[in-house]
Amino acid sequence: GCSTFASTTKMGTLWRSQEMRLAQLFLQTEAAYETVSALGELGLLQFRDLNPEVNAFQRKYVNEVRRCAEMERKLRFFESEVEKSQMAVNGADIAAESAAPDMKEMQAMESEFVQLEREMKEITTNEQTLKKQELELTELKYILTKTAVFFDEAEAAQGAVRSSDGTPSSSSTPLLGAEEGRSGQLGFVTGVIARERMPGFERLLWRACRGNVFLRRVVMDHAMVDPVTNEEVFKEVFIVFFQGDELGNRVRKICDGYDATIYPCPDTAAKRRELSVGVDTRLQDLANVLGRTQDHRRQVLSTVAFKLGGWLVKVTKIKAIFHTMNKFNIDVTRKCLIAECWYPLQSKGLVLEAMQHGTERSSSDVPAVLNDIATHDTPPTYFATNKFTSGFQAIVDAYAVASYREVNPSPFTIITFPFLFGVMFGDLGHGAIMALTALFLIVKEKDLAKFKGGEIWDTMYGGRYIIFMMGLFSMYTGFIYNDIFSKSMSLGSSGWTTQSYPNGSHPEDVIKLKAPDLQGDNDFNYPYVFGVDPIWQVTDNKLTYTNSYKMKLSVVLGIMQMEFGVILGVFNHRFFKQPLRFWHEFLPQMLFLTCIFGYLVAMIIYKWATAIQDFPNQHPPSLLLMLINMFLQFGAAPESGEVLYGDKAGTFQQYVQMILVVVSVVCIPWMLFVRPCIVSRRAKRRAQYEGFNHDLANDEDEDAHGGEHEDHSFGEMMVHQAIHTIEFCLGCISNTASYLRLWALSLAHAQLSDVLWTMVLKSGFGSFWMLYLAFAVWAALSIAVLLIMEGLSAFLHALRLHWVEFQNKYYEGEGVKFAPFSFKRILEGADED
Repeated sequence: GCSTFASTTKMGTLWRSQEMRLAQLFLQTEAAYETVSALGELGLLQFRDLNPEVNAFQRKYVNEVRRCAEMERKLRFFESEVEKSQMAVNGADIAAESAAPDMKEMQAMESEFVQLEREMKEITTNEQTLKKQELELTELKYILTKTAVFFDEAEAAQGAVRSSDGTPSSSSTPLLGAEEGRSGQLGFVTGVIARERMPGFERLLWRACRGNVFLRRVVMDHAMVDPVTNEEVFKEVFIVFFQGDELGNRVRKICDGYDATIYPCPDTAAKRRELSVGVDTRLQDLANVLGRTQDHRRQVLSTVAFKLGGWLVKVTKIKAIFHTMNKFNIDVTRKCLIAECWYPLQSKGLVLEAMQHGTERSSSDVPAVLNDIATHDTPPTYFATNKFTSGFQAIVDAYAVASYREVNPSPFTIITFPFLFGVMFGDLGHGAIMALTALFLIVKEKDLAKFKGGEIWDTMYGGRYIIFMMGLFSMYTGFIYNDIFSKSMSLGSSGWTTQSYPNGSHPEDVIKLKAPDLQGDNDFNYPYVFGVDPIWQVTDNKLTYTNSYKMKLSVVLGIMQMEFGVILGVFNHRFFKQPLRFWHEFLPQMLFLTCIFGYLVAMIIYKWATAIQDFPNQHPPSLLLMLINMFLQFGAAPESGEVLYGDKAGTFQQYVQMILVVVSVVCIPWMLFVRPCIVSRRAKRRAQYEGFNHDLANDEDEDAHGGEHEDHSFGEMMVHQAIHTIEFCLGCISNTASYLRLWALSLAHAQLSDVLWTMVLKSGFGSFWMLYLAFAVWAALSIAVLLIMEGLSAFLHALRLHWVEFQNKYYEGEGVKFAPFSFKRILEGADED
């Protein structure tokens, strides 16, 4: 089936983007849906919109799209109800792997959704009604319970006054008794009100009734749940005594204004008891009915939750199919649809197989037809990646998408990116933690793929192979630096021997190593077996040695990567048949870079490999001063302290440097003038033959990758060439200095690690409990500062070195990314259309 197509598309190479073809696709109307569905499962065709000027509401399948939108609305309603019930949504994985539903299944889904929505709304309405009744009865029960105290107090006080012999004073007579004695029975209103409204309600009662009412209130013990919003509301029970109908009407209006709920309350204790018993009985009945309603609701929602994930996937696929079919043209006479699409030529067999499969599923007798058509449009850029290479390709695409068929930096980024990261992050211990963390994500990738941890988690999980490679290279460079949590390890005896370090023993005091000199008064015997000698860990001139080593190493690595980038440009010139770019762009660039900075690399390696006594003047010169004086003191013999090779007078070195300077200077006008002049001369010659007398046509060898020939004037070409020449010449200097960040970040990481060891972990060696606490703090800071913050810093710097210093030597990055119609991309959210 179509599910097997995607697994067989992992072919091709990352060296160049796959060759693309523009084709016309002829589909019979009755077979179009199934064919597009099969092509969506394959995910290798990018359809062009052939109706860009037609409104979305005037296209052929707009009604089907609306039906899908209506189904999505119902599904969102189901999803919200399922989330409220805290149920898990299932079925998405199976539906994602199966084919899109046909039209019969779509109609069946529509009918089922309508029925389920009606049933869910009825259940929700009934449940809200029952909860509202339960709320009203609960509030009435609170009123009957709380206000009984008020009535009992009033009756007890009234009875006590009447049993006495004398006229009661106004100060001791209760309100009910006093008012009864003057004007008869008082009226009262009972109800509940939200707690936050009570202060305003009380003030307004006092002012509106001029103090002629008596308010008693009591706080309800538990919060009430609103049946509509399901939010908790804190309320209070109140009773207002008044005299006269006019005051009663005024009190009721105030209650309505403050959304207070008024409940009838009998004026006798017997009736209140009778009503309370009836309320309890009704509450029990309501609880039984409400329980059965909620059970029925849970049964319906459990059925919906079991299918909801599959429904969402199916409706998404159906909508995507009709949305894609709206891009097609309609041939009324032939009763077919015509589409235009880009597809990889290497996968044409898979495309034809998917089309045949779709035709068979639709039971159509007329097969779909795919015809390649000629075009001058630039094809989209497509690289077939897997789970390992996709992360590195994303790093390159984040800067710019490669132009069609140009050399892709991604294959080299797989090695150079984690390697440069490791140069800055080099620590065997920290690299091991990073590699093991990424290895856990790789081993458990199938289980962790379903975990929803937010954007940061998705980024870390998606880049698990990048993190794993960075950890491995950090371990490798840490092994070379002999650095593990700021400490060193011994693979053998040290190559240095001092009085405080005899026979490979570990000294207690910090020492200073003496470099080899002519008199032989030094501590050096032989090179360490691998990497940095562990004795440097206890020397006071360790920083001087490591700074010099890492600084020169950064320059060497940087210049090698820049030259490699220039060399990669040759493959673009050959592939696109641009000989002028090879002879008048690559060659002068390579000579300029090699004569200055390649010479510097050769001198660094020569100085490393040469003993002091083998220098002409038995004194190693400063390479930086030698390179500067090579230009500032052109033609002058180097001073005795700057002679690195050749005779003692430096004559040979002088002539070599003069030749290198002359060649590098000549390369500048070579890059600037030669190619525009040749193109201009060819354009004038072609203009004479073709009858053109203005606008110089760009040489066919010099055009862009898409095959379009644009016209440029000689002035425009000169400005363009001048910008590129200045950018390259100055960029060689600034880019070389930029690679010193490799040394700077490596130094910062090593020093921070040493600080944490010395000031945190080492301080806890006095006792077990101090060591326990110190280790916890040291581990937390190591992970937070060194692994996460320093790791992110090194990652960003390695990113910049690839984007700016490496890729700008050959990478145009003016392509358009291939965006095929793929159900997988749509379900993952990658397809914004």
